[in-house]
Amino acid sequence: MNQKLKKTLKTVLPIALGVFLVWYSYYKTSPEDREQILYYIKDADLFWVGISIVLGILGHISRAVRWNYLLEPLGYKPKIINNIFIILMAYFANLGIPRTGEILRATALTTYEDVPFEKGFGTIVTERVIDVIMLLMLIGLTLLLQTDSILGFLQNKGFNLKGLLLLMGAGLFGLVLFFIFIKKSSHRIALKIKGFIKGLMEGVFSIFKMKKKWAFVFHTLFIWACYVGMLWVIKFTVPETIHLSLSQLMVAFVAGSFAMTATNGGIGLYPIAVSSALAIFGISAVSGDAFGWIMWIAQTLMIVVFGAISFLVLPLFNRNR
Repeated sequence: MNQKLKKTLKTVLPIALGVFLVWYSYYKTSPEDREQILYYIKDADLFWVGISIVLGILGHISRAVRWNYLLEPLGYKPKIINNIFIILMAYFANLGIPRTGEILRATALTTYEDVPFEKGFGTIVTERVIDVIMLLMLIGLTLLLQTDSILGFLQNKGFNLKGLLLLMGAGLFGLVLFFIFIKKSSHRIALKIKGFIKGLMEGVFSIFKMKKKWAFVFHTLFIWACYVGMLWVIKFTVPETIHLSLSQLMVAFVAGSFAMTATNGGIGLYPIAVSSALAIFGISAVSGDAFGWIMWIAQTLMIVVFGAISFLVLPLFNRNR
C-alpha cells in the first residue's frame, strides 16, 4: 500500500465510520424515540449548555497559558492570545483531518511567534503525553469508584468475568514481556521504539525541571476538571440524568473520550458510547442518546464557531508582523 493511499484512508475511514454511525443511530431508533430525542435536544436548557461551552473555553485558555510553561525553558514566550487562537484553530482542523491540528499548531507558532517548528512540535508531543497520563489516571479512578456497577452490567450482558480478568492478565503479562524484549533487543525497530519511549519520558520529566512546575500541574488539573465539568453540567438538560453522581458520569466521560479518538471529533460514535455508558445506571436509551447528542453538539459547535473565528482573527491580530 503506497503512502498516498494510506494517507487518504486515514482521512476518509474515520469520516465514513462517523457517517455510518450517525445513520445506524438513526436507523436503530423508532420514530417515536427519535421524536422524543429531538424534543429533549430542542428543549435543552440553554443556560447549562452555555455553562458547558464556557467551561470548554476556559479549558482552552488554561491550555494556552500552560503551553508557555513548556516554551519558556526553550527561550520563547508567545502572546497568550496567539496561543488561544492557534489552539482553537488546531481543534477545528482536527475535526476535518485527524492529527493535522498538531502540525498546524507548530506551523502557526513558527509563523506568528518565530518558534522553530521542531521545538514547538516537541512541546505539543509533551502535552499529548501528559493528556494520555491524565486520561489513564481518570480511567483508573473511574474503575475504582464504579467497579461493582461496571462488573454487574457486564455480567448481566453475559460476559464471562473470569475470562475477562484472565484476558487482562494475559495482556498485561504480554506487555511486560514485550518491554523486556525491546529493552534487550538491538534490532533496528526495537532501537526506534526505545528512542521514542526515551523521548516521551524525557518530555514528561522535563516538567519537573521547569521553574513553574506547580503552575503547570495546576493548569493540567484545571483543564481536565473543565473537560469533566463540561459533561457534568449537561446532566441538568435531561430530566432522567439529573440524579446521576459525578462518579457515574465519569463512566460516560471515559466512554466518550475513547469515542473522540475513533472518529473525527466523535461524530456518530460519541452519543452511542455515552448512551451505552449511562445504560449501566438504568438511564433509558432515549435519555442517554439525547444526553450524548446535546453534549456532542455543544462541544462541536464551540470548536467550529471559535475555531473559524480564530482562523480569521489570528492573521488580522498579527497583521504588523
